[in-house]
Amino acid sequence: MELLTTNNVWMMLCAALVFFMHLGFSFLEIGLTRQKNTINILFKNFFIITMGLITYCLIGFNLMYPGDFNIINGFLGFSGLGLDSVAAADLAYNEGYTYWTDFLFQGMFAATAGTIISGAVAERIKINSFMIIVFVYITLVYPIVGSWQWGSGFLYNLGFYDFAGSTLVHSVGGWGALIIIYLLGARKGKFDISGNPVAIPGSNIPLSAAGVLILWLGWFGFNGGSVLSADPSNTSLVLVTTCLAAAAGGIGAISLSTLLYKNLDITMFMNGVLGGLVGITAGADQMGPTEAIIIGSVGGIIVVLGVALLDKCKLDDPVGAIPVHLFAGIWGTLSVGIFGASAGFNQFMIQLASIGIVGFFCVICTTIIVLTVKSFVGLRVSEEEESTGLDITEHGTKAYFSS
Repeated sequence: MELLTTNNVWMMLCAALVFFMHLGFSFLEIGLTRQKNTINILFKNFFIITMGLITYCLIGFNLMYPGDFNIINGFLGFSGLGLDSVAAADLAYNEGYTYWTDFLFQGMFAATAGTIISGAVAERIKINSFMIIVFVYITLVYPIVGSWQWGSGFLYNLGFYDFAGSTLVHSVGGWGALIIIYLLGARKGKFDISGNPVAIPGSNIPLSAAGVLILWLGWFGFNGGSVLSADPSNTSLVLVTTCLAAAAGGIGAISLSTLLYKNLDITMFMNGVLGGLVGITAGADQMGPTEAIIIGSVGGIIVVLGVALLDKCKLDDPVGAIPVHLFAGIWGTLSVGIFGASAGFNQFMIQLASIGIVGFFCVICTTIIVLTVKSFVGLRVSEEEESTGLDITEHGTKAYFSS
Protein backbone atom coordinates (compact mmCIF):
# COMPACT_ATOMS: atom_id res chain seq x y z
CA MET A 1 0.00 0.00 0.00
CA GLU A 2 2.90 2.36 0.74
CA LEU A 3 4.33 1.83 -2.76
CA LEU A 4 0.90 2.38 -4.31
CA THR A 5 0.53 5.64 -2.40
CA THR A 6 3.99 6.85 -3.48
CA ASN A 7 3.41 5.99 -7.14
CA ASN A 8 -0.06 7.50 -7.09
CA VAL A 9 1.12 10.77 -5.54
CA TRP A 10 3.89 11.04 -8.14
CA MET A 11 1.43 10.44 -10.98
CA MET A 12 -1.00 13.03 -9.63
CA LEU A 13 1.83 15.55 -9.33
CA CYS A 14 2.81 14.83 -12.94
CA ALA A 15 -0.79 15.28 -14.07
CA ALA A 16 -0.75 18.70 -12.37
CA LEU A 17 2.49 19.60 -14.16
CA VAL A 18 1.02 18.63 -17.54
CA PHE A 19 -2.05 20.73 -16.73
CA PHE A 20 0.31 23.64 -15.93
CA MET A 21 1.68 23.31 -19.48
CA HIS A 22 -1.57 24.79 -20.79
CA LEU A 23 -0.64 28.07 -19.14
CA GLY A 24 2.72 27.81 -20.90
CA PHE A 25 1.07 27.22 -24.27
CA SER A 26 -1.24 30.19 -23.66
CA PHE A 27 1.64 32.52 -22.77
CA LEU A 28 3.73 31.33 -25.71
CA GLU A 29 0.93 31.87 -28.22
CA ILE A 30 -0.13 35.25 -26.81
CA GLY A 31 3.41 36.58 -26.87
CA LEU A 32 4.19 35.46 -30.42
CA THR A 33 0.99 36.90 -31.89
CA ARG A 34 -0.53 40.37 -32.00
CA GLN A 35 -2.25 42.08 -29.12
CA LYS A 36 -5.58 42.28 -30.98
CA ASN A 37 -5.95 38.47 -30.89
CA THR A 38 -5.13 37.81 -27.23
CA ILE A 39 -8.67 37.07 -26.02
CA ASN A 40 -9.20 34.73 -28.97
CA ILE A 41 -6.11 32.70 -28.06
CA LEU A 42 -7.08 32.52 -24.40
CA PHE A 43 -10.59 31.43 -25.32
CA LYS A 44 -9.26 28.64 -27.54
CA ASN A 45 -6.95 27.35 -24.83
CA PHE A 46 -9.70 27.39 -22.20
CA PHE A 47 -12.00 25.57 -24.61
CA ILE A 48 -9.41 22.89 -25.36
CA ILE A 49 -8.77 21.91 -21.74
CA THR A 50 -12.40 22.09 -20.62
CA MET A 51 -13.91 20.34 -23.63
CA GLY A 52 -10.98 17.93 -23.85
CA LEU A 53 -11.37 16.62 -20.32
CA ILE A 54 -15.11 16.10 -20.66
CA THR A 55 -14.97 14.32 -24.02
CA TYR A 56 -12.02 12.22 -22.87
CA CYS A 57 -14.08 11.17 -19.86
CA LEU A 58 -17.14 10.29 -21.91
CA ILE A 59 -15.52 8.76 -25.01
CA GLY A 60 -11.77 9.23 -25.50
CA PHE A 61 -10.39 7.23 -22.58
CA ASN A 62 -12.35 4.12 -23.57
CA LEU A 63 -11.39 4.56 -27.23
CA MET A 64 -7.73 4.83 -26.32
CA TYR A 65 -7.74 1.96 -23.84
CA PRO A 66 -10.52 -0.31 -25.12
CA GLY A 67 -9.21 -3.57 -23.68
CA ASP A 68 -10.40 -5.77 -26.52
CA PHE A 69 -10.39 -4.18 -29.97
CA ASN A 70 -14.01 -5.17 -30.44
CA ILE A 71 -14.73 -3.19 -33.62
CA ILE A 72 -11.66 -3.70 -35.84
CA ASN A 73 -9.01 -5.98 -34.36
CA GLY A 74 -5.90 -4.02 -33.45
CA PHE A 75 -7.25 -0.82 -35.00
CA LEU A 76 -10.45 0.20 -33.24
CA GLY A 77 -12.18 -0.70 -30.02
CA PHE A 78 -14.53 0.96 -27.56
CA SER A 79 -15.40 -0.19 -24.06
CA GLY A 80 -18.42 2.05 -23.53
CA LEU A 81 -19.39 5.54 -22.49
CA GLY A 82 -18.03 7.14 -19.33
CA LEU A 83 -15.59 5.99 -16.69
CA ASP A 84 -15.71 2.53 -15.11
CA SER A 85 -16.49 2.66 -11.39
CA VAL A 86 -15.88 -1.10 -11.08
CA ALA A 87 -12.33 -0.77 -12.42
CA ALA A 88 -11.83 2.29 -10.23
CA ALA A 89 -12.60 0.24 -7.11
CA ASP A 90 -9.56 -1.97 -7.78
CA LEU A 91 -6.69 -0.23 -5.99
CA ALA A 92 -4.21 -2.60 -7.65
CA TYR A 93 -5.14 -1.13 -11.04
CA ASN A 94 -2.03 -1.03 -13.25
CA GLU A 95 0.00 -2.21 -10.24
CA GLY A 96 1.05 1.28 -9.33
CA TYR A 97 -1.64 3.95 -9.35
CA THR A 98 -5.40 4.21 -9.32
CA TYR A 99 -7.82 4.21 -12.24
CA TRP A 100 -8.83 7.79 -11.48
CA THR A 101 -5.22 8.96 -11.60
CA ASP A 102 -4.68 7.13 -14.87
CA PHE A 103 -7.64 8.91 -16.44
CA LEU A 104 -6.55 12.32 -15.18
CA PHE A 105 -2.97 11.95 -16.40
CA GLN A 106 -4.01 10.67 -19.83
CA GLY A 107 -6.72 13.32 -20.14
CA MET A 108 -4.11 16.06 -19.81
CA PHE A 109 -2.19 14.51 -22.70
CA ALA A 110 -5.31 14.48 -24.89
CA ALA A 111 -5.84 18.20 -24.50
CA THR A 112 -2.22 18.90 -25.45
CA ALA A 113 -2.75 17.62 -29.00
CA GLY A 114 -5.45 20.25 -29.52
CA THR A 115 -3.29 23.04 -28.13
CA ILE A 116 -0.64 22.34 -30.76
CA ILE A 117 -3.21 23.10 -33.45
CA SER A 118 -4.30 26.30 -31.70
CA GLY A 119 -0.99 28.09 -32.10
CA ALA A 120 -0.50 27.21 -35.76
CA VAL A 121 -3.91 28.53 -36.87
CA ALA A 122 -3.80 31.69 -34.76
CA GLU A 123 -5.08 35.08 -35.93
CA ARG A 124 -7.30 34.06 -38.87
CA ILE A 125 -9.54 31.06 -38.14
CA LYS A 126 -13.20 31.40 -37.17
CA ILE A 127 -13.62 30.50 -33.53
CA ASN A 128 -16.69 28.30 -34.13
CA SER A 129 -14.86 26.40 -36.87
CA PHE A 130 -11.85 25.89 -34.64
CA MET A 131 -14.00 24.58 -31.82
CA ILE A 132 -15.68 22.01 -34.06
CA ILE A 133 -12.41 20.83 -35.61
CA VAL A 134 -10.60 20.45 -32.29
CA PHE A 135 -13.61 18.79 -30.68
CA VAL A 136 -13.62 16.02 -33.31
CA TYR A 137 -9.82 15.75 -33.29
CA ILE A 138 -9.49 15.32 -29.53
CA THR A 139 -12.59 13.14 -29.20
CA LEU A 140 -11.83 10.69 -32.01
CA VAL A 141 -8.55 11.09 -33.90
CA TYR A 142 -6.12 11.40 -30.99
CA PRO A 143 -7.49 8.50 -28.88
CA ILE A 144 -7.77 6.16 -31.87
CA VAL A 145 -4.13 6.75 -32.81
CA GLY A 146 -3.12 6.43 -29.16
CA SER A 147 -4.90 3.07 -28.91
CA TRP A 148 -2.69 1.63 -31.63
CA GLN A 149 0.32 1.87 -29.32
CA TRP A 150 -0.54 2.74 -25.72
CA GLY A 151 -3.78 0.74 -25.89
CA SER A 152 -1.83 -2.33 -27.10
CA GLY A 153 -3.08 -2.10 -30.68
CA PHE A 154 -1.37 -3.06 -33.92
CA LEU A 155 1.56 -0.61 -33.67
CA TYR A 156 2.38 -2.00 -30.23
CA ASN A 157 2.35 -5.51 -31.68
CA LEU A 158 4.52 -4.33 -34.57
CA GLY A 159 7.19 -3.25 -32.08
CA PHE A 160 6.79 0.51 -32.37
CA TYR A 161 8.13 2.48 -29.41
CA ASP A 162 7.05 5.94 -28.29
CA PHE A 163 7.67 6.48 -24.60
CA ALA A 164 5.75 9.71 -24.00
CA GLY A 165 4.39 10.79 -27.36
CA SER A 166 6.80 12.35 -29.87
CA THR A 167 4.48 10.83 -32.46
CA LEU A 168 1.34 9.90 -30.54
CA VAL A 169 0.86 13.38 -29.07
CA HIS A 170 3.12 15.90 -30.77
CA SER A 171 3.10 14.63 -34.34
CA VAL A 172 -0.62 13.88 -34.16
CA GLY A 173 -1.21 17.54 -33.29
CA GLY A 174 1.40 18.64 -35.82
CA TRP A 175 -0.10 16.72 -38.74
CA GLY A 176 -3.49 18.23 -37.99
CA ALA A 177 -1.99 21.72 -37.79
CA LEU A 178 -0.14 21.29 -41.09
CA ILE A 179 -3.26 20.37 -43.06
CA ILE A 180 -5.36 23.11 -41.47
CA ILE A 181 -2.89 25.92 -42.22
CA TYR A 182 -2.57 24.67 -45.80
CA LEU A 183 -6.35 24.86 -46.27
CA LEU A 184 -6.67 28.03 -44.20
CA GLY A 185 -4.03 30.12 -45.91
CA ALA A 186 -1.54 32.62 -44.53
CA ARG A 187 -2.33 35.72 -42.51
CA LYS A 188 -2.78 38.89 -44.50
CA GLY A 189 0.62 40.53 -44.95
CA LYS A 190 2.68 37.46 -44.07
CA PHE A 191 4.05 37.18 -47.61
CA ASP A 192 4.79 40.09 -49.94
CA ILE A 193 3.81 40.34 -53.60
CA SER A 194 6.86 38.31 -54.57
CA GLY A 195 6.06 35.58 -52.07
CA ASN A 196 8.83 36.46 -49.65
CA PRO A 197 8.03 36.08 -45.94
CA VAL A 198 7.45 39.25 -43.94
CA ALA A 199 8.00 39.21 -40.19
CA ILE A 200 4.88 39.89 -38.12
CA PRO A 201 6.29 40.71 -34.68
CA GLY A 202 4.72 39.23 -31.58
CA SER A 203 3.21 41.49 -28.97
CA ASN A 204 5.02 40.28 -25.86
CA ILE A 205 8.23 38.27 -26.15
CA PRO A 206 8.88 38.22 -22.36
CA LEU A 207 5.49 36.54 -21.94
CA SER A 208 6.46 33.96 -24.58
CA ALA A 209 9.72 33.34 -22.73
CA ALA A 210 7.76 32.69 -19.54
CA GLY A 211 5.56 30.29 -21.52
CA VAL A 212 8.57 28.30 -22.76
CA LEU A 213 10.03 28.01 -19.26
CA ILE A 214 6.65 26.86 -17.93
CA LEU A 215 6.50 24.24 -20.70
CA TRP A 216 10.00 23.06 -19.82
CA LEU A 217 8.90 22.67 -16.21
CA GLY A 218 5.72 20.90 -17.30
CA TRP A 219 7.76 18.40 -19.30
CA PHE A 220 9.06 17.02 -16.01
CA GLY A 221 5.49 15.75 -15.58
CA PHE A 222 4.92 14.93 -19.24
CA ASN A 223 7.96 12.64 -19.48
CA GLY A 224 8.46 11.90 -15.80
CA GLY A 225 4.88 10.73 -15.40
CA SER A 226 5.20 8.48 -18.45
CA VAL A 227 7.41 6.17 -16.37
CA LEU A 228 4.01 5.31 -14.79
CA SER A 229 5.58 4.92 -11.37
CA ALA A 230 7.83 6.76 -8.93
CA ASP A 231 10.67 4.31 -9.54
CA PRO A 232 13.78 6.29 -8.45
CA SER A 233 16.11 5.00 -11.15
CA ASN A 234 13.80 5.40 -14.12
CA THR A 235 12.25 8.73 -13.15
CA SER A 236 15.65 10.26 -12.38
CA LEU A 237 17.06 9.15 -15.74
CA VAL A 238 14.05 10.48 -17.63
CA LEU A 239 14.24 13.88 -15.94
CA VAL A 240 17.95 14.16 -16.70
CA THR A 241 17.61 13.22 -20.39
CA THR A 242 14.63 15.54 -20.73
CA CYS A 243 16.52 18.49 -19.23
CA LEU A 244 19.68 17.90 -21.24
CA ALA A 245 17.76 17.59 -24.51
CA ALA A 246 15.95 20.85 -23.82
CA ALA A 247 19.22 22.67 -23.15
CA ALA A 248 20.87 21.17 -26.22
CA GLY A 249 17.86 22.05 -28.36
CA GLY A 250 18.19 25.69 -27.44
CA ILE A 251 21.94 25.73 -28.14
CA GLY A 252 21.52 23.86 -31.44
CA ALA A 253 18.81 26.21 -32.67
CA ILE A 254 20.51 29.47 -31.75
CA SER A 255 23.85 28.26 -33.16
CA LEU A 256 22.37 27.47 -36.59
CA SER A 257 20.09 30.51 -36.57
CA THR A 258 23.01 32.83 -35.83
CA LEU A 259 25.12 31.17 -38.52
CA LEU A 260 22.37 31.51 -41.14
CA TYR A 261 20.86 34.88 -40.27
CA LYS A 262 23.65 36.66 -38.31
CA ASN A 263 21.12 37.46 -35.61
CA LEU A 264 20.71 36.26 -32.03
CA ASP A 265 17.00 35.47 -32.38
CA ILE A 266 15.36 34.74 -29.00
CA THR A 267 12.30 33.15 -30.62
CA MET A 268 14.51 30.59 -32.39
CA PHE A 269 16.30 29.98 -29.08
CA MET A 270 12.99 29.38 -27.30
CA ASN A 271 11.51 27.13 -29.97
CA GLY A 272 14.79 25.23 -30.11
CA VAL A 273 14.33 24.36 -26.43
CA LEU A 274 10.86 23.04 -27.25
CA GLY A 275 12.20 21.12 -30.25
CA GLY A 276 14.71 19.40 -27.98
CA LEU A 277 11.95 18.51 -25.53
CA VAL A 278 9.72 17.07 -28.24
CA GLY A 279 12.66 15.16 -29.73
CA ILE A 280 13.61 13.36 -26.49
CA THR A 281 10.01 12.50 -25.62
CA ALA A 282 9.88 9.28 -27.69
CA GLY A 283 12.87 7.69 -26.00
CA ALA A 284 13.61 9.62 -22.80
CA ASP A 285 13.76 6.38 -20.80
CA GLN A 286 16.20 4.68 -23.18
CA MET A 287 18.85 7.35 -23.66
CA GLY A 288 21.91 8.37 -21.73
CA PRO A 289 23.16 11.92 -21.27
CA THR A 290 25.24 11.96 -24.48
CA GLU A 291 22.39 10.62 -26.62
CA ALA A 292 20.00 13.13 -25.06
CA ILE A 293 22.31 16.02 -25.97
CA ILE A 294 22.64 14.77 -29.55
CA ILE A 295 18.88 14.25 -29.94
CA GLY A 296 18.10 17.62 -28.42
CA SER A 297 20.62 19.57 -30.48
CA VAL A 298 19.42 17.97 -33.71
CA GLY A 299 15.83 18.74 -32.66
CA GLY A 300 16.75 22.41 -32.25
CA ILE A 301 18.46 22.49 -35.63
CA ILE A 302 15.42 20.89 -37.23
CA VAL A 303 13.21 23.64 -35.81
CA VAL A 304 15.30 26.35 -37.52
CA LEU A 305 15.30 24.47 -40.82
CA GLY A 306 11.59 23.72 -40.43
CA VAL A 307 10.71 27.40 -40.06
CA ALA A 308 12.63 28.16 -43.24
CA LEU A 309 10.89 25.30 -45.06
CA LEU A 310 7.41 26.53 -44.10
CA ASP A 311 8.31 30.03 -45.31
CA LYS A 312 9.55 28.60 -48.61
CA CYS A 313 6.26 26.68 -48.98
CA LYS A 314 4.31 29.86 -48.10
CA LEU A 315 2.74 28.19 -45.07
CA ASP A 316 2.05 30.47 -42.12
CA ASP A 317 2.59 29.10 -38.62
CA PRO A 318 2.72 32.10 -36.25
CA VAL A 319 4.25 30.26 -33.29
CA GLY A 320 6.38 27.59 -34.99
CA ALA A 321 4.17 24.74 -33.79
CA ILE A 322 4.74 22.54 -36.84
CA PRO A 323 8.58 22.66 -36.82
CA VAL A 324 8.56 22.06 -33.06
CA HIS A 325 5.90 19.38 -32.72
CA LEU A 326 5.76 17.65 -36.11
CA PHE A 327 9.28 17.89 -37.52
CA ALA A 328 11.09 17.47 -34.18
CA GLY A 329 8.54 14.80 -33.24
CA ILE A 330 9.41 12.77 -36.34
CA TRP A 331 13.10 13.09 -35.53
CA GLY A 332 12.59 12.05 -31.93
CA THR A 333 10.62 8.98 -32.98
CA LEU A 334 13.29 7.94 -35.48
CA SER A 335 16.02 8.50 -32.88
CA VAL A 336 14.66 5.53 -30.92
CA GLY A 337 15.73 3.36 -33.85
CA ILE A 338 19.17 4.99 -33.85
CA PHE A 339 20.05 5.31 -30.15
CA GLY A 340 17.41 3.28 -28.25
CA ALA A 341 17.62 -0.09 -26.51
CA SER A 342 16.59 -1.96 -29.68
CA ALA A 343 18.43 0.34 -32.08
CA GLY A 344 19.14 -1.05 -35.52
CA PHE A 345 17.82 -1.17 -39.06
CA ASN A 346 14.76 -3.20 -38.14
CA GLN A 347 13.69 -0.92 -35.29
CA PHE A 348 14.40 2.17 -37.39
CA MET A 349 12.14 0.88 -40.17
CA ILE A 350 9.39 0.05 -37.66
CA GLN A 351 9.61 3.60 -36.32
CA LEU A 352 9.58 5.05 -39.85
CA ALA A 353 6.63 2.93 -40.98
CA SER A 354 4.66 3.86 -37.86
CA ILE A 355 5.29 7.56 -38.46
CA GLY A 356 3.96 7.12 -42.00
CA ILE A 357 0.86 5.23 -40.87
CA VAL A 358 0.01 7.80 -38.19
CA GLY A 359 0.71 10.67 -40.57
CA PHE A 360 -1.49 9.21 -43.30
CA PHE A 361 -4.37 8.63 -40.92
CA CYS A 362 -4.14 12.12 -39.40
CA VAL A 363 -3.87 13.82 -42.79
CA ILE A 364 -6.91 11.99 -44.17
CA CYS A 365 -8.99 12.59 -41.03
CA THR A 366 -8.03 16.26 -40.79
CA THR A 367 -8.78 16.88 -44.46
CA ILE A 368 -12.23 15.35 -44.14
CA ILE A 369 -13.00 17.23 -40.91
CA VAL A 370 -11.76 20.62 -42.15
CA LEU A 371 -13.38 20.44 -45.59
CA THR A 372 -16.68 19.44 -43.99
CA VAL A 373 -16.50 22.34 -41.54
CA LYS A 374 -15.50 24.70 -44.35
CA SER A 375 -18.54 23.64 -46.39
CA PHE A 376 -21.06 24.19 -43.61
CA VAL A 377 -19.58 26.85 -41.33
CA GLY A 378 -16.71 28.41 -43.23
CA LEU A 379 -13.11 28.39 -42.12
CA ARG A 380 -11.58 31.82 -42.21
CA VAL A 381 -12.65 35.23 -40.96
CA SER A 382 -13.03 38.07 -43.47
CA GLU A 383 -10.11 40.39 -44.29
CA GLU A 384 -11.85 43.17 -42.39
CA GLU A 385 -12.30 40.99 -39.30
CA GLU A 386 -8.68 39.84 -39.49
CA SER A 387 -7.50 43.44 -39.79
CA THR A 388 -9.62 44.59 -36.84
CA GLY A 389 -8.56 41.62 -34.71
CA LEU A 390 -10.42 38.55 -33.53
CA ASP A 391 -10.82 39.86 -29.99
CA ILE A 392 -13.29 42.49 -31.13
CA THR A 393 -14.92 40.67 -34.06
CA GLU A 394 -15.28 37.24 -32.45
CA HIS A 395 -15.56 38.11 -28.75
CA GLY A 396 -16.68 41.71 -28.58
CA THR A 397 -13.92 42.86 -26.27
CA LYS A 398 -10.17 43.34 -26.08
CA ALA A 399 -7.51 42.14 -23.68
CA TYR A 400 -5.84 45.42 -22.81
CA PHE A 401 -7.37 48.78 -21.89
CA SER A 402 -5.44 51.99 -21.36
CA SER A 403 -6.05 53.69 -18.02
